[in-house]
Amino acid sequence: MRITTVASLVGAQLAGESDMDIEWLLTDSRSLCFPETTLFFAIRTSCGDGHRYVRDLYESGVRAFVVDNMLDGIPDAVQLIVHDTLTALQRLAERHRESYDIPVIGITGSNGKTVVKEWLYQMLSPDMTVTRSPRSYNSQIGVPLSVWRLTENSDIAIFEAGISRPGEMDALQRIIQPTIGVFTGLGPAHQENFTSMEQKRGEKMRLFKDCPVVFKAGEGGDAIQMNRDLCAEVCRHLGMAEDVIQERLARLEPVAMRLEVKQGRHGCTLVNDTYNSDLGSLDIALDFMNRRPERRNRQRVLILSDILQSGVPAHELYSHVARLVENRGVERLIGIGAEISACASCFDDTRAECSFFSGTDDFMQSTEFTSLRDSMVLVKGARVFHFDTITDALEQKVHETILEVNLGAVIENLNYYRSFLKPETRIICMVKADAYGTGAVEVAKTLQSQQQVGYLAVAVADEGALLRSCGITKNIMVMNPEMGAINTLFEYNLEPEVYSFRMLDALVHAAEREGITAMPIHIKLDTGMHRLGFDPMKDMPALVQRLRSQSALIPRSVFSHFVGSDSDMFDDFSAEQYRRYLHGADALQAAFPHYILRHICNSAGIEHFPERQMDMVRLGLGLYGINPRDNALLHNVSTLKTTILQIHDVPASETVGYSRRGLLHRDSRIAAIPIGYADGWNRLFGCGSAYCLVHGQRAPYVGNICMDVCMIDVTDIPQAQEGDQVIMFGEELSPSVLAGIADTIPYEILTSVSSRVKRVYYHE
Repeated sequence: MRITTVASLVGAQLAGESDMDIEWLLTDSRSLCFPETTLFFAIRTSCGDGHRYVRDLYESGVRAFVVDNMLDGIPDAVQLIVHDTLTALQRLAERHRESYDIPVIGITGSNGKTVVKEWLYQMLSPDMTVTRSPRSYNSQIGVPLSVWRLTENSDIAIFEAGISRPGEMDALQRIIQPTIGVFTGLGPAHQENFTSMEQKRGEKMRLFKDCPVVFKAGEGGDAIQMNRDLCAEVCRHLGMAEDVIQERLARLEPVAMRLEVKQGRHGCTLVNDTYNSDLGSLDIALDFMNRRPERRNRQRVLILSDILQSGVPAHELYSHVARLVENRGVERLIGIGAEISACASCFDDTRAECSFFSGTDDFMQSTEFTSLRDSMVLVKGARVFHFDTITDALEQKVHETILEVNLGAVIENLNYYRSFLKPETRIICMVKADAYGTGAVEVAKTLQSQQQVGYLAVAVADEGALLRSCGITKNIMVMNPEMGAINTLFEYNLEPEVYSFRMLDALVHAAEREGITAMPIHIKLDTGMHRLGFDPMKDMPALVQRLRSQSALIPRSVFSHFVGSDSDMFDDFSAEQYRRYLHGADALQAAFPHYILRHICNSAGIEHFPERQMDMVRLGLGLYGINPRDNALLHNVSTLKTTILQIHDVPASETVGYSRRGLLHRDSRIAAIPIGYADGWNRLFGCGSAYCLVHGQRAPYVGNICMDVCMIDVTDIPQAQEGDQVIMFGEELSPSVLAGIADTIPYEILTSVSSRVKRVYYHE
């Protein structure tokens, strides 16, 4: 839509250059992907103000903004000035909806909206193109963003509408304008904002004003069956044959639940559902725990906080919880909070062993906490109770060997490579392999605030999911996505590399099932590595045809990888790679109207081929302090250190360690240090092949490297004492030196450091 049309539809005063098209509406600055055609609505809410992110978005390439006052400092940007930016967003979606004369299903209710929406999609999508709300986009912001997804290809639409207080539904009704209504039933969610259940029912039913037909769930039955019945009735209304309905009902797939299962301490398994506290989600989580196959005699434990803002009287609420505890097989309940503690008598008739605490700290200081062993533990609580401290403690790892990570040095290395680049060139920072062993979460938190960092890149989807779950909002590229992780890509807003037709077809199929459109992907071309990628000389016609035949995916970038940019001897081959890459990239770009980003330079290529930097470069090993051109140390990021546990005086002719490999030729002082091959320390370093540093002096390894301990000779370091620090690698002993000894590369030394080694982060 032309920006001038947008301004007219929302009644905005237009300021600035107006010759541009808008494809993407943005309300969350962290979700930016296509700045060139994005219109950002700077919405003010009770917990934030979108106007604060305008200048950052401007720096990221956005040039169109809806604001409620004229902003300075964004030259050549278009500003649409309105009285209320949220109202403008809703009005634009309303006008957009009015241009489509298709069946539109509007779904509301207290529970089951997303399940019914997804099941209707599964039943209808084989016959028609269905546009639907992504995930649970059912709010005052989510609904207009959902309706904006309507295109000329849409045969039918399904939109959720959720409200939390009176007066909200009228705006959603005007946006959705449903021709078919679905009411999934009434429950206690958000009851605190309504005077009665009848008032809430009336407010929700306002979605169906002027709606010709409405289907309503039954009362008091099984929720799953009621949702299935609703889907069947809607399909009958749309003319689907009964045998087709029954066949598709039988093939309905469950909607994924957002529960994490983690291994904990002392033989425990954790089901982590913290910060998701209501009766409905509690029932789902308990059902999940109850159905999970476990060893016999493992106790099922529920740690539950007060359930806040339920709108239900406390005694009634916890009587309901008690019934869930009883019916779902909970054997031990730990209640935390004043309200659940006051209602302890509600649980008297359950078979569960029950204990109650006023707060999280009281519980963690009790014997109830220390006695959690060999159990399945569901942790579920309201945010104010900070249950993350419970899960952190249950997962706690303690080890005397640590890896110190200098986050300031990470930025210094970033700036070093930035000096080779044009101001407009963006950097893709590689944080795969746990950020080359340094710890991806903390490194990513440091990098995402850097303006020139356009992307973070991981190897597999689980690495990206971890970053998202820890609050990382920067765009994340997945370099080696696996077939089994496609749903993870969708759930965590990750952008996959696509390197084969098999992967492409799988992504298209899965995205279409999820109702996803224009998911950004990154096309990999094999120009000579012969590892992964499309052949730029042979595959482009078929690749272009396949991409143009669908709308679920959209190429955001096209890239390849230099084989030998670290060595001058491969320059001719690098030039040939670049030629092949341009051939493929040009063919892809010619097939699409939007601009497709280009990148081929890795860390070595940034320095060696600055003329080939194009739109983006990928910074890996250099970010972590090692120049891949000569293996020289830049700004040291990682220091692996441990301590001396014990020192023995061992006479000459004795041996040290397994298989008596450490034969002593003199009377020696032998120190034991708590690091071994289970920590990632290479056995090739043993028997005097390598050394560590004690008081800045070399201490060679004696005998074989053991699993958890190795021995060093400190005979020539008389000041060495038990408890002294030992440097395994760092500023004074580069990983490159150790890599040379082990006949490997610095990458392996850095990434081999085990996860049981504690990471400590600091800024100088």
